[in-house]
Amino acid sequence: MSADRHGTRSETTGGFLPSDVGPSRPRLRVGVISAGRVGSVLGAALHGVNHEVGAVAAVSDAALRRVDELLPTVPVRAPDEVARQADLVLLTVPDDALEGLVRGLAAAGALRSGQIVVHTSGAHGVGVLEPAARLGALPVALHPAMTFTGKREDLERLGTACMAVTARPDDEAGFNVGTALAVEMGTDPIRIPEEARQLYHAALTHGANHLVTLVNECAQLLRSAGIEHTDRVLGPILSAALDNALRYGDRALTGPVSRGDAGTVRAHLEVLEEAEPDTVAGYVQLARRTAQRAVTSGVLRSDDAVGVHEVLDGGGR
Repeated sequence: MSADRHGTRSETTGGFLPSDVGPSRPRLRVGVISAGRVGSVLGAALHGVNHEVGAVAAVSDAALRRVDELLPTVPVRAPDEVARQADLVLLTVPDDALEGLVRGLAAAGALRSGQIVVHTSGAHGVGVLEPAARLGALPVALHPAMTFTGKREDLERLGTACMAVTARPDDEAGFNVGTALAVEMGTDPIRIPEEARQLYHAALTHGANHLVTLVNECAQLLRSAGIEHTDRVLGPILSAALDNALRYGDRALTGPVSRGDAGTVRAHLEVLEEAEPDTVAGYVQLARRTAQRAVTSGVLRSDDAVGVHEVLDGGGR
C-alpha cells in the first residue's frame, strides 16, 4: 500500500479515495456518528490531514463539549443527515448500538453507493455493515488499539498506536482504504481477519480495561495504608512492570508468588480480608494465574508452587 503519513493515494483503493487533490483542498467529506471519546478524536485527526468533517451527531452535554473543543466549526446534525452528506461515514457508537444504527441509516436512505462506511468497534468486523455494503458502500472496520479521554492529548497518543483494519475476505480495496485512513491518522495499521476480531478485542479488553481496575484497586489499598500520593508510588513500579512484561514475557514475573513465598501470600490475604475484602477474590484469581504461568515458564519450580496453591485454595489459611 503506497500511502504515507500525508495520505498519498494508492492506485489500488478502488476509486474510493480521490486523486485530484492539492495540499489545500479537502479530500473526503466526513460525517461522524457520534461525538464520543473516539469519534471526536478521530474526526479531529481526519480534519488534521485535510479531510472535511461536514457534520457530526452529538446529543449529550459531554459530547457537545467535545465538539466545541475538537471540532469547533462542525455543525451538529441528526445521524441520518450526518450520513447523507458524507463521502466517509464514521460510526463510533457503542458496540451494542452499531447493528441497529446501520440498519436504520440504510432504511432511511442515508447510505449510498460509493460511500466509505467505517465503524470503530473492536468487537465487530465488517459483517455488521452488510446493509451498507448491499447499497454499494465500501465497508471497513477500524479499531484504534488505545484508550481515549476525548481530549487533544489523544491526538498525540494516536501516533504511538496500532489500528486494526478489517475488510471482507479478498476485498483489497477495503483493506487498502482502511490502511490509508489508519496511516493518515498517524497509526500503525495491522490486518485483522473477520474471524479473529472478537479474540483480538477480548485480548485488548482483558489487558487495558482490567488494568485500569487493577491499578485503581492498588491505589485504594495504598490510601487505606495512609499513603496520599499513590500515583508517585505506583507510577515507577507499574511502568517498569509493564515495560518488562512486554520485553521479557513471563520471565519478567517477580514477587512472592513467583518465588513460592506462601507465608507472604497468606499474610497478604489476611490483611486484605481485614482492610478491603472486596479485593480478595481478584487477588486470589490473579495469583493462581501468576503461579501457573511462573511454573510453565520456569520461573517457579512446581514443588515450590504447592504451598502457594494451598494458601490460595484456603488450605493454608
